[in-house]
Amino acid sequence: MFVLRKITGGKILKKPFVRFFVWLGKRLEENHVKNEQKQEFINPTDSETVVSFIPRIDHVKEAGDTKKLITQKKKKKKPSNDIVEFDPRDMMETMEFPFLALSKNRTKPILYQSKDGKTKVNISRHTKHYIASIYDWDIIECIAGNMQEMINSGSDIPPRTMIIARQKLIKALHKHSGKTTEKEIEAALFRLKSTLIETTIRNEDYRYKGGFGFLDSWGYTERKDIKEFRITLSDWLYDGICKKGSLLKVNQEYFSLTSGLKKFLYRTARKHAGNNDQWEFSAEKLYEKSGSEQEFKKFKYDLKKAISDNNIPDYFLEWIEDREKTSVLFINKSKDHHKEPKKIAKKTVSNEVNKVISALKIPRHFKK
Repeated sequence: MFVLRKITGGKILKKPFVRFFVWLGKRLEENHVKNEQKQEFINPTDSETVVSFIPRIDHVKEAGDTKKLITQKKKKKKPSNDIVEFDPRDMMETMEFPFLALSKNRTKPILYQSKDGKTKVNISRHTKHYIASIYDWDIIECIAGNMQEMINSGSDIPPRTMIIARQKLIKALHKHSGKTTEKEIEAALFRLKSTLIETTIRNEDYRYKGGFGFLDSWGYTERKDIKEFRITLSDWLYDGICKKGSLLKVNQEYFSLTSGLKKFLYRTARKHAGNNDQWEFSAEKLYEKSGSEQEFKKFKYDLKKAISDNNIPDYFLEWIEDREKTSVLFINKSKDHHKEPKKIAKKTVSNEVNKVISALKIPRHFKK
């Protein structure tokens, strides 16, 4: 009572106490009724009551089936986060030549020139940003997919400025919603905008000699009723995407690859193996095409590890190494290649033979 008086300032509150005791009485009465019902169920006096509570044996299975159906219906109602509303596309010219960094934080320029000197690609960066990476390019593949849909439908010419809802872009990139993802997309757009390109590809007359980027501009609008990205492609990139036959469809699983080197291997396989049974590249040629800033020895080591994982979509990868050359074989899974090639086993045997030859110290001209 002393405590209550302290809380209430010396006043005795009758109404709250009366209401509390009325509520408590009702609760006790309800519990008493429930207990009586339980006792009647457990100890029924009438035999007919027993039958009414025990289900018939021939209906037990049906009850289980009904439960399964209810569970399935509940599962169907759950929305899927994996639905993507369009098919991504990649531009063949950027798959053929090194336009993108394999790492996320490259500052060193990418300099490429073909042996005949006709094809040149020089990629550099703005002082405050890294060079656009193969990870950033995922956004362009989604935009190209949208543009290809417009071209296929024939409804309209794709605009150079594309407006994409934030949630649609996040789902297409196989990412989770949140501020971190939003910041990652914004940083990627900054890099795509600030990366500087000089190339002779579709630029033989040096119409773009002043240099250009992948994007002319980008912006993000967030209000209560609207959340969307506004992305304007550069003339060079827009012309390349709209050019007939310039795009290739990309497997959705590609966006789940976390290795820049594996992304490069998929794009190379998609461009060259395509619908063929298989395609082979030397390790040196892959090094040249990748534009990697690593030393060749380190690149070769990482390449071999990526090949051993053998987990890029649509293709088997085989590492072939002998005294003359080291190469990678891309094999199309869709061409009834359900198992990995037998050459892997042959390669293992040849390695064992070479070890024996080395141990016996047989002269080189007898090794063959």
